[in-house]
Amino acid sequence: MLRVHDPFLRGQLATAALFTALGFQYATWASRVPALKAALGLTAAEVGMLLMSAGIGAAASFPLVAYLMRRMGSRRLALVSTLGLTLLLPALAVAPNYPTALLVLCADGVLVGCLNTAMNAQGSVLETTYGRNTMAKLHATFSGGSFAAALLASGMNAFTDSVLTHFGVAALLLVLLAACAHGGLLPDAAPAAPQARKTRARWSTPAGVTLWMCCAMAFGTVAEGAMNDWSTLYMEEVALASEQVAPLGIAVVSGMMVVARLFADGWRSRLGDGRVVVLGSALAGAGLGAALLSGGVVPALLGFAIMGLGIAAVTPCVYAAAARRSSDTLTLVATMGTVGLLAGPPVIGFVAHATNLAWGLGLVCLCAFVVTLCGSRITWETAPPRKQLTGS
Repeated sequence: MLRVHDPFLRGQLATAALFTALGFQYATWASRVPALKAALGLTAAEVGMLLMSAGIGAAASFPLVAYLMRRMGSRRLALVSTLGLTLLLPALAVAPNYPTALLVLCADGVLVGCLNTAMNAQGSVLETTYGRNTMAKLHATFSGGSFAAALLASGMNAFTDSVLTHFGVAALLLVLLAACAHGGLLPDAAPAAPQARKTRARWSTPAGVTLWMCCAMAFGTVAEGAMNDWSTLYMEEVALASEQVAPLGIAVVSGMMVVARLFADGWRSRLGDGRVVVLGSALAGAGLGAALLSGGVVPALLGFAIMGLGIAAVTPCVYAAAARRSSDTLTLVATMGTVGLLAGPPVIGFVAHATNLAWGLGLVCLCAFVVTLCGSRITWETAPPRKQLTGS
């Protein structure tokens, strides 16, 4: 295996492997939901409950994740949860009935909560150890993992109908990603300050700044998830785009988010995390709002692109800020992010059903402005640059 001598780059690649693995694992099983539906003979309502079970597991994982972070540390927890998610893919493929599939995906949600917290903790360790921003680029690799899983699913569908074969190949790739991560992850003790150590000793009532972080994360993930789930339908039903043009809605949102996250670490260095969150979320809300008021295909695509550009760096910045406070803060904020992803799309759907989808996405616009408010109330601490380690 190629050895990377730059310690920062080695840690960055190792942590990126974790982010890639999480995006890849999620998109792998999500891409085969139609096949699982047919194999288990599920109704549409049962499929909805199956998808929700993963979110419920992740949202309920907070006490366990907080305990495991203190007990195992982010490095060990990240590797163990990655391997656990690997094993759950073939388990889901061979699930004999609906209750078993529910249990597997609920367990999947718990392990997602573990890996999500641990990998973001590793990203924060990397930033504070070497005094360099990288969290946004790491979140971009999550999207890259999802994209790679979609390509693999397309190729495997052309090759075989076997879900087990597909998930077996995906599991092997996840093992390789875990192996890539193993050597470059950093111990939590490296950047920890004595004061931070004390905050890990026990759980207490969240401070005001932690609650603002939770709020920013929840509404930020609502905005992210809702745009991915509802943009294509908006293009078809409201903007009256053709079947060929309608999928461009999600393409411009996700594509712009990936591009923005590749550059966002530079913005963080120049502007600071607080300004990136406040200005970015305000831009996202204004862009989407203008598109909804204008109507039409072109304004919609432009507004969606601005939304992706503005909201892209919100969650990386909030994760980094939470991790700098304490392990428990990061765990709580990460859980609220999962709650936002779980609760957002159904709420948007309810509003759209009661009114129309334009009003539903108007709620997304409001969520972006709520993030602006929350971001302005957070005390953004900058981790002090540390002397870069040399040698391998």
